[in-house]
Amino acid sequence: MDSIRQNKVARLIQRDLSEMFQQECKEYTEGAMLSVTAVRVSPDLSYAKIYVSIFPSERVEAVMKSLEEKNKSIRFILGKKVGKQMRIVPELRFFVDDSLDYIDKIDELLK
Repeated sequence: MDSIRQNKVARLIQRDLSEMFQQECKEYTEGAMLSVTAVRVSPDLSYAKIYVSIFPSERVEAVMKSLEEKNKSIRFILGKKVGKQMRIVPELRFFVDDSLDYIDKIDELLK
């Protein structure tokens, strides 16, 4: 169970990363539409798991590779945004959120 502080930090990171990917970091997304669906922060606030949804789904591998390569620069930009509110910027780990694909698959099976 997450603490209140973990939830606040997760919401802050999710909001700022979403803005970053829409405005400043478009080159990191390799031409795909990327949205941050969830953020989970460790209890000591040193690690953050970022779940991203990528459209179109054919570009998932390219976008994830780009995000992993540019992880340090993304963390640096995030640190500039949240530096006044957080003492330590957590290490970022990106994961694919394929729940929309799963929903489409179930929808097709039900039809």
